Amino acid sequence: MAYTTINKPSEYFNTKLFTGNGSTQSITGVGHQPDLVWIKHRNNATLWNHSIHDSVRGSTKYIPPNTTNQELTDVNSVTSFDNDGFSIGSFVKINESGTNFVSWNWKANGSGSSNTDGSITSTVSANTTSGFSIVTYTGTGANATVGHGLGSAPKMMLIKHLNTTNHWRVYHNSLGATNVIYLNLTDATDTGQGSVNFNNTAPTSSVFSLGTNAGVNASGGTYVAYCFAEKKGFSKFGSYVGNGNADGTFIYTGFKPSLLIRKRTDASNDWYINDNKRAGYNSQNDYLFPNSTQTESALQRFDFLSNGFKIRTTDTGDNASGGTYIYMAFAENPLVGTNGVPATAR
Repeated sequence: MAYTTINKPSEYFNTKLFTGNGSTQSITGVGHQPDLVWIKHRNNATLWNHSIHDSVRGSTKYIPPNTTNQELTDVNSVTSFDNDGFSIGSFVKINESGTNFVSWNWKANGSGSSNTDGSITSTVSANTTSGFSIVTYTGTGANATVGHGLGSAPKMMLIKHLNTTNHWRVYHNSLGATNVIYLNLTDATDTGQGSVNFNNTAPTSSVFSLGTNAGVNASGGTYVAYCFAEKKGFSKFGSYVGNGNADGTFIYTGFKPSLLIRKRTDASNDWYINDNKRAGYNSQNDYLFPNSTQTESALQRFDFLSNGFKIRTTDTGDNASGGTYIYMAFAENPLVGTNGVPATAR
């Protein structure tokens, strides 16, 4: 695992809240020029989809992570990726007047360039400092490899078929390359499906592997992969086992999290996403659900701590006795000393 050189995490990942105006507006204060923008309404009675936008596929294009939908285009959605945020048009799902929205924003490296590390030539926008890349490629229908540009092996990948409907495939290092789980579903791990999705092969420092399943590698299919390598003090991708007790499991990350996404893997359950910007964390955690249109739910289930997170519920979505869970977490404010060990002061 690489040590981070990041002193200000908001320059690479940040959560930004905003209120829709029904017209056009520039969302500023993100702290960087984002290359991946994930937007969800928080309080509208109309249950709209999530919306993911990135600089490699280009402005005005989006994909909802809670559905099987193919890539969609709306000229009034995200219209540009700006120096300190992004601009949006009047697309109601991300800018209805008076509606509260949240955006989660990652920095890669612009619109991308050609990568020939794999048997499939890809377009890659990679940030090796923060361990995040956006990869687009065209499938062959045969076992293949694809360059990701990170210089270290991804611990988690989200892959979506763009030119037809299909489930979102998720690779997570805690599940291994012999299994797959789906971002848009509540399903438990789909065991034994790694051969057709990831060719039963874990990612390397230069490429990830594909099987022949149409969800990742149909001949002529177009795809996007969001790849995350772990950087000590900035990001963590791991797993934990629940204890079924209100004094729940403590999960060490080495930093105070600013974003936490997780999923129970041994049983059907929603995905959860929490951050440090929406009101009430560590008193009432504001939950959203990557697989669902559901609006924000205020639940008290865990605490963000200076060096990880602590489960505070018996609810089986977070803490079933013997239940297994995967997570991805990003730092709020890691302070890394010369020995590479993150400070944990609150």
